[in-house]
Amino acid sequence: MKLATVRTTSGTAAVRVDGDTAVETGHHDVGALLRQESWREAAATATGRTHRTADLDHAPVVPQPGKIICVGLNYRNHILEMGRELPLYPTLFAKYPEALVGAYDDIVLPAVSEAVDWEAELALVVGTEVRHADRETAAAAIAGYSVLNDVTARDWQYRSPMWLQGKTFEATTPFGPYLVTPDEADAPAGLTISGAVDGETVQRADTADLVFDPAALVSYVSTILTLRPGDVIATGTPGGVGHAREPRRYLAEGQVLTTSIEGIGELHNTCRAEKTAAARG
Repeated sequence: MKLATVRTTSGTAAVRVDGDTAVETGHHDVGALLRQESWREAAATATGRTHRTADLDHAPVVPQPGKIICVGLNYRNHILEMGRELPLYPTLFAKYPEALVGAYDDIVLPAVSEAVDWEAELALVVGTEVRHADRETAAAAIAGYSVLNDVTARDWQYRSPMWLQGKTFEATTPFGPYLVTPDEADAPAGLTISGAVDGETVQRADTADLVFDPAALVSYVSTILTLRPGDVIATGTPGGVGHAREPRRYLAEGQVLTTSIEGIGELHNTCRAEKTAAARG
């Protein structure tokens, strides 16, 4: 099953996507749908207002997650690229909902940064409340998968040993367009993930290269705190980031960032310079 949150004339709506048609489920977004205990049945049997898929205006697939937990250094090739050893435990940091934009929205390049980088990522969305989950329970708690790009201000990320300040600038993180349930997208078995800048492929890998796979991450994070429906875990990025290149490369005004994962979906986002109060006038 494929779900999305779309913008309509009356606000946002959760929809089930059936080929060329999207059917409203009666919930204002996918997060609200997932908080319903019988969300799978509700989504599968929905008969609400319909839209042409081609006309959809996508909001972030979960616009207001209670938690966005991100994982750093989780692809073997990216870890080696950054000159590090394979970790014993996941490297975790947070992101906030204000950072999220829709699948085709503009990315806002922060005016204070000169080193904005790309990070194509597989995101998982939690569908069941879990705490201290074993691997089997953790896998069953995953509602589905989506595409995310953890666009990062490297010069702010490395201002201190703590990464958060470079990771959660407002309107920098595209997320969507769909949530695809695990029966249709087997991420642990391996899906091709790629990122491109102005059509040039800069990242390409297989999700089977993850050091800590989705079930392991849900189990680990649920040991720390309760995960609830709609919470998001961004599972990390593969090699090919601009900061690790020689010379280093960063995103610029007008460039188009494309992020895709086989069987899940694709993001297309144009980079726009932030309009500060001084610039406005």
